[in-house]
Amino acid sequence: MSHHLPRRAVLASAVTGLMPTWAGAQGGGNWPTKPVRILVGFPGGSSPDLTARALAEPLSRALGQPVIVDNRAGAGGNIAADLVAKATDAHTIGLMINGNLTIARLLNPKTPYDPARDLAPVSLLGTAPLVLAAAPGVPARSAQEFFAAARAAGGQWNYGTPGVGTVAHIGTELLKARSGIAPVHVPYPGNPQVITAMVSGQLQMALLPPALAMAQVRAGKLQAVGVTSTGRSPLVPELPSLAEAGVPGFQLEIWNAVAAPASMPQPIVARLSALLSDIVRAPEMRERLFQQGWQVAGTAPEGLANRMRSDTALLGGVIQSQGIKAE
Repeated sequence: MSHHLPRRAVLASAVTGLMPTWAGAQGGGNWPTKPVRILVGFPGGSSPDLTARALAEPLSRALGQPVIVDNRAGAGGNIAADLVAKATDAHTIGLMINGNLTIARLLNPKTPYDPARDLAPVSLLGTAPLVLAAAPGVPARSAQEFFAAARAAGGQWNYGTPGVGTVAHIGTELLKARSGIAPVHVPYPGNPQVITAMVSGQLQMALLPPALAMAQVRAGKLQAVGVTSTGRSPLVPELPSLAEAGVPGFQLEIWNAVAAPASMPQPIVARLSALLSDIVRAPEMRERLFQQGWQVAGTAPEGLANRMRSDTALLGGVIQSQGIKAE
């Protein structure tokens, strides 16, 4: 990791040099001049909330100001994302998931912000594949056996997701198109309810975050078929990828990231990005996030911008071909 430090040090000093110009123009001294808020569009205890709270203390130390996590749950995280987009104080950022930064507008044209226009990418923090999980009674001793059973069942099988337009929903529709299976979508308020429905036999399958899925698999309540990464994932090294298991070219990841209002001055975005990247790459934080189910990325703003574009194209294609609309 040391090869990143000189560039970051140069970037940090360059940014520090630029700060007074902007701050002076605002009459506020060096940024930050007050507590920084991280808006999270999901409730306490959710994955984005846990990540935000892990980052708050080291970011506060680096900035010399309190960092407050502010939960504004609802609309799949889009309520918080809209508040970030409209913030004008240069002290509000958001911890967001894929959907908030890519397909929000494609799913619902009434979404009050445009991710590409109204949000500034700061850093892609962590990525993870999803685990294709099967209910206890489903034939799934191998991925091949599972897909054979799923194809034979056609529309008699159901799959669950934490809502219309979520990555799990769009990803399963993509899986259907690539593998020739045809389960029917049943949306739930969240993944805990999806798991309950699977264990009770109302659902036959679901795409679930690795930490959540494997806890149930190890407890003997669910079966794991494979992961949605191109190859095996360090998060669940024991599972084959679905590409390995005979679904060619299938890749899907969930991720979380920090974004700022598009109006935030570029030097501040650059400084935040460098700090967050260093924080998440530190060994202790890398391990903490790994335990939460994330492989650390810690990119520059350009890295997140590239990921936003590629995922918007991939998931947007499924949304359009399948006619998916958010409720």
